[in-house]
Amino acid sequence: MEFKNKVALVTGGSTGIGRAASLALAERGARVLVNYSRSEADAEETVHRIIQIGGQAIAIRADVSCDTEVRAMVQTAVQHCGTVDLLVNNASITRHIPIDDLESATTEVWDDLFAVNVKGMFHCARAVAPFMKKQRQGAIVNLGSIAGMTGLGSSLPYAVSKAAVHGLTRSLARALAPDIRVNCIVPGAVATRWWAGKEEQMNRLAPNLPLQRISTPEEIAQAICSALALNAMTGQLITVDCGQTL
Repeated sequence: MEFKNKVALVTGGSTGIGRAASLALAERGARVLVNYSRSEADAEETVHRIIQIGGQAIAIRADVSCDTEVRAMVQTAVQHCGTVDLLVNNASITRHIPIDDLESATTEVWDDLFAVNVKGMFHCARAVAPFMKKQRQGAIVNLGSIAGMTGLGSSLPYAVSKAAVHGLTRSLARALAPDIRVNCIVPGAVATRWWAGKEEQMNRLAPNLPLQRISTPEEIAQAICSALALNAMTGQLITVDCGQTL
């Protein structure tokens, strides 16, 4: 698959799955807009890596939980590149709270996670939609999680926020059809910095999965690119988890 001359916006594109998606899109010919909120150095490193492989990229700061910042980011993207063809809604946050510790799931935790993980994805989709509709084509991929399917994960609010992302995907697919396709990649455990300090737990998990390993960011990026490219698919949740949910 190729995305030659396409403009791709990747939120949370500075590290982990976002960085892998940014590189994968660049390798396939896309001009990449690497969004970040706080990790400017990491975002610039992602841009540097893309330029090293002969691609084109710029870093753009915006807190996706803030609609005005998102709209400004998209306007900047359009000023630089003319439009936005592809959106990877990857930016997410979590809080590590035992699933049965309901008292620690405070209003602040709920508000913070939903502001970024759910409303942030909506803000970005809404901001790019007019430009995609003007071209009568576009594709969006949201990043969900098996936590949204199983109810388990780093915290109860995180799991619920990802279930909301799955629902948001289906609703946006209906709202933006036929010009814009919206799908969701649903990863299981992925070897990213989210496991920092919990590597022993990750190493215990891997042998118990059907494929006896966990996914890499590059494998999730490959799934993202496939979902962006497949013109006959919208509103779908695509699980990539080495069999974790079997």
